[in-house]
Amino acid sequence: MNQTKNCVVVLSGGPDSTVVAYWARKQGYAINCLSFKYGQIAEKETQQAALIAGKLDAPIKIIDMSSLCEIFKGVTSLCDRNIALTSQFSAPIVVPFRNAIFLSVAVSYAAGIGATHIFYGAHGSDAANYPDCRPDFYKSLEETAWLGTEKTIQIQAPFCGISKAELLTVGANLGVPFELTWSCYLDGEKHCGKCESCVNRKAAFKESWVADPTEYEE
Repeated sequence: MNQTKNCVVVLSGGPDSTVVAYWARKQGYAINCLSFKYGQIAEKETQQAALIAGKLDAPIKIIDMSSLCEIFKGVTSLCDRNIALTSQFSAPIVVPFRNAIFLSVAVSYAAGIGATHIFYGAHGSDAANYPDCRPDFYKSLEETAWLGTEKTIQIQAPFCGISKAELLTVGANLGVPFELTWSCYLDGEKHCGKCESCVNRKAAFKESWVADPTEYEE
């Protein structure tokens, strides 16, 4: 395997990271996928990530860090069923420092397999509300990766400069199977249609003019 084209993709199972994975393949990278169980209610995320990796014919490792829910209890509705998530912005949804946790594991994985790049799905629509989706954050982590491994591993969010709607357009052109992706914060058979993530998904598909294949409860 050509190590200069060997990458790790943090694949959540959502549309953003899935577009990144398809983009990386288009760029000629050999893709190694990582997905995480961190105690989230939406366990379907990792199931869909595995299906997407299969479509890409890429290996995937699903890392079980479910015990992290112990530190997220009372903090975020994504991991605590006692915090009601009944409508958009009805509950705290930020998982503190989540991307740093995931990317740190990705650095360890990349160093072990000789990958020179790590990609994740942060985009321009995330930057205002999520500090760990900003270039300053992941570039600082890139420096830390060098200090901790003495290996040159680039950490990038390839679409940090565009909106979620624009990202979906890129994905449509790449043939991304959006019907396999999962965004909802809940674990129903269908997307709930009313949590913050579902609302953003609906809006981005509408703005992009890409057909939305998602089944919503409402």
